[in-house]
Amino acid sequence: MKITIKALIATASVALMTSMASAQAPATLQELLDQVKKDRVSEARVNQQREAEFLSERADKQALLRKAQSDLRSEEQRGDRLQAQFASNEQTIVDKEIELDQATGTLGEMFGVVRQASADAYGRISTSIVSAEFPGREAFLAEMSQDSKGLPNIRELEELWISLQTEMTESGQISKFTTEVVDLNGGASTQEVLRIGTFNLIGEQGYLVYDDSAKNIKPLGRQPESYQVASVVDLLDASNGFIGTYVDPSRGAILNLFKQKATLSERYHAGGIVGYIITGMLIIGLLIGAFKIIQLTLVGGKMRSQLNNIDNPSNTNPLGRILTVYNANKTADTESLELKLDEAILKELPSVDSGINIIKIFAAIAPLLGLLGTVLGMIATFQQITLFGTGDPRIMAGSISMALVTTAQGIIAALPLILMHSIVAGRAKSIVHILDEQTAGVIASHAETEKV
Repeated sequence: MKITIKALIATASVALMTSMASAQAPATLQELLDQVKKDRVSEARVNQQREAEFLSERADKQALLRKAQSDLRSEEQRGDRLQAQFASNEQTIVDKEIELDQATGTLGEMFGVVRQASADAYGRISTSIVSAEFPGREAFLAEMSQDSKGLPNIRELEELWISLQTEMTESGQISKFTTEVVDLNGGASTQEVLRIGTFNLIGEQGYLVYDDSAKNIKPLGRQPESYQVASVVDLLDASNGFIGTYVDPSRGAILNLFKQKATLSERYHAGGIVGYIITGMLIIGLLIGAFKIIQLTLVGGKMRSQLNNIDNPSNTNPLGRILTVYNANKTADTESLELKLDEAILKELPSVDSGINIIKIFAAIAPLLGLLGTVLGMIATFQQITLFGTGDPRIMAGSISMALVTTAQGIIAALPLILMHSIVAGRAKSIVHILDEQTAGVIASHAETEKV
């Protein structure tokens, strides 16, 4: 009996847990039994309702499946119809193309010629500097040169003819127009531009180039020689008459080569350290030579003044100092006087000849340093050939430039140094010659006086 009561209590507990949370717990066993019976009836009713809903949804799913199957069959039939229609259209297109070829006849060949001519004209006109003055001409030619199934009409043929005639006519014209010019630093300014046919554009900065990709005008990255730029500036300022100028017949190709041309400064720096040493020797040698020329010129002037006043020797010039030695040794015999005067001349020679040998040494060393730079440049060239091969000559350009530039710098430095040495040595020899001449005369006069 107790076991039965416990089972009923457990069953009732389960029923109560599935029932509404707000239900009140039974107070007696009879109430508990009534509650269980009531809940069983309610659960049966809920289960029947759920079963009915499931069967209803099952019927709906069957209906949806039948509809989807019907739509699939309909789409398959439609795909078969479209495939058949596509095949029919392909055959129709082939037939129409054959009919078009038969209808056009020789006009097809004319269209091919027109399209080819339009493509050639587009390539020329789109990059022509005439388009800088008359922009937008290439749009029509680009459309004409594209693949098209239609034949060109009379208007299009006339436009092609006018485009070609305009380019041909403007190629022989010199025209001025105002447009925007892009500076090298990125800015822009409106200025007057002179167009010489289809060859060159000229502006305030000199030669200009037309960038067909950006559709703008900008100065040449590096202008040619100054005399060439001066001629085109004169042409820009001229209003009439004949003005000689330089024109690039290659439509800018030669001018673009000037951007790659090394300047005098770049060529000089290509000599490297050896070139700098040669330059230093040249400057030092020229400074020494200039100093010696000034010094010897002043000494020579003082000696000429002393020649006009032999009786009053001065210690400010070599001749005056030698005459002072003579006056101090007039009572000596001729041999002693000659030795005294020779000694005085020997004392003057170092100040006269100082620095002359340095110029001579620099003149001799400069070509040797140039040869050294040549050897070093060739060594570097062969090292680069070993590493990179001979595929790109620009890799070896720096070493070859050093090899050639240093030789030229050595020769260029030696020539003025040799000339400077000759001038200075000549001035020194003239001074020494005057000293020897006057010394010999003084000794001769003293010897005659001694005999008497």
